[in-house]
Amino acid sequence: MASFQHSLARIAVWNLAGFNPFNQALGIPASSERVQKQAEGLALLDAELITLVEVSPIEHIDRLAVALAEFGLTYEKKIIAQPNGNIHIGFLHKPELEVSDPQLIDGSEGDDPGGRQAVVVDVSVGRFKAKLIAVHLKSGRDRPEQQIRDSQCRIIGAEIARIRQTPGLTQRTILLMGDFNMIPGQDVSNFHHLGGDDLMDFVSCWDLQDRFSHILSKGRANLLDGFAVSRTFATDYVRGSLRLFPMHWTMNMGREAFKDEVSDHLPFVASFRIF
Repeated sequence: MASFQHSLARIAVWNLAGFNPFNQALGIPASSERVQKQAEGLALLDAELITLVEVSPIEHIDRLAVALAEFGLTYEKKIIAQPNGNIHIGFLHKPELEVSDPQLIDGSEGDDPGGRQAVVVDVSVGRFKAKLIAVHLKSGRDRPEQQIRDSQCRIIGAEIARIRQTPGLTQRTILLMGDFNMIPGQDVSNFHHLGGDDLMDFVSCWDLQDRFSHILSKGRANLLDGFAVSRTFATDYVRGSLRLFPMHWTMNMGREAFKDEVSDHLPFVASFRIF
């Protein structure tokens, strides 16, 4: 592994808005300008590891890696196909980081037969070692959707508890991130079950200055994406470092234009000590 000459590693999460209502199998077309614009945004983000939600089609992650190389950035990919549908969860990471052993969490689609399963990977750089769980939970603001998320969160919370009880992993940092489709203060039961018996610290609920990440068609925005770190033994998260990355501003775009041309979500990024 190449030497990584930094004291911190930056880990980001971004929903690429790959859902195509006109052709779900097509996702983001290869010829779309969105490919190059998303790569430009990722180049400006310049994180060491990016968790990508709504990768569609699955080959879209390869297109991004190729486009990022045009900006002089080398990223490796890790992705595992979802058993249901054409929307996937993947990871882009710089070669200095080791991201390995991607696995689906069995049953984590819950009571949604076409839902996405959570993905867990091992992350290692310097002295930093973590289990990263990436999620894309059921969308919707009504009670039936919240109950489906409850069913998904129970499975993921149980997996978090299992990791914490596994010999060799009892003191491992656990990271949880993705499109939660949950709003702090509203989806209380979702947060309760996803917290894995109070094992997770939802830093996006208290250590984030901005209160939005999802851009709505009505011009408003809300905080649907989430970022959590295990409460115990996770001393590597740099408090105050979690930020909403204003990708629209870095690309010299207004929020509405960004929604139409790049994504309807903005990324989170946080720093972690690796020494």
